[in-house]
Amino acid sequence: MNQNKCPQCGAPRDPNAAKCKYCGEKFAITQQGTRQPVIQNDIAHTPKYAQPIYSHPPAQYGKMNGIQPFWPFKNKIVAGLLGIFLGGFGIHKFYLGKTGSGILYLLFCWTYIPAIIGFIEGVVYLASNDYNFQLKLQVRLKEYVDNHQYHINNEERS
Repeated sequence: MNQNKCPQCGAPRDPNAAKCKYCGEKFAITQQGTRQPVIQNDIAHTPKYAQPIYSHPPAQYGKMNGIQPFWPFKNKIVAGLLGIFLGGFGIHKFYLGKTGSGILYLLFCWTYIPAIIGFIEGVVYLASNDYNFQLKLQVRLKEYVDNHQYHINNEERS
């Protein structure tokens, strides 16, 4: 029953035809003399938005997922305290290397809005864990790197 229909479009087909007269799908001849569709490797049969296949995963820097070795070393406690006490002037932003944001805080310091935002950011800096702090602000913590390296060395020894 299925032999009398085109597998591509489902239209009725002539058993002796080399291709479907409606959609143009080509048929191959099998041992019994019936024709089967020919699968062509052309653009029409490949997915339009296919995910690229890599032979190996992309290389990562070190064993700390996402933390880059070229980020500067900063202290999380100093950044948090600067945000709480001097956040209205953007000193915590200058400390973290975000000079554009620091200048913006400095320009609007007379409105007290940067002071409120700086206080909140200081509390968030102190409350966040080391890993999230480093990824969010693109800085490295010396304590975190030393502790992480200590744990790696102990795992290799055991």
